[in-house]
Amino acid sequence: MNLGKVIGVVVATIKDASLKGAKLYVIEPCYAEDCHPGYKPGDFLAPSVLEVKCAEGTFQSEPIIAADTVGSNLGDLVIWVASREAALAMPQTFTPVDAAVIGIVDQVCDRRVNL
Repeated sequence: MNLGKVIGVVVATIKDASLKGAKLYVIEPCYAEDCHPGYKPGDFLAPSVLEVKCAEGTFQSEPIIAADTVGSNLGDLVIWVASREAALAMPQTFTPVDAAVIGIVDQVCDRRVNL
């Protein structure tokens, strides 16, 4: 699962029948390595840093297109999944999607303190 910010809407008048009624959003992924130049996977990164960077929209990641499954809106901080997990989140599990929004983030916490 990944964090991201909804930064745009995709309008497609012609799309696969399994996507009928699905909202498609442009998501800016929020990856921890974008926060600090020396960050390596496994390093601790305060959740508040991710939340602030996502809110500011200051990440440099390539945007992705994701199908919405939870009713998110522009500007929301969301949880998204990719690959087969994205298709499994859809009503029809053989839907041709590479990414899907599966949650709306209310706040980010770590185990020591509520941020």
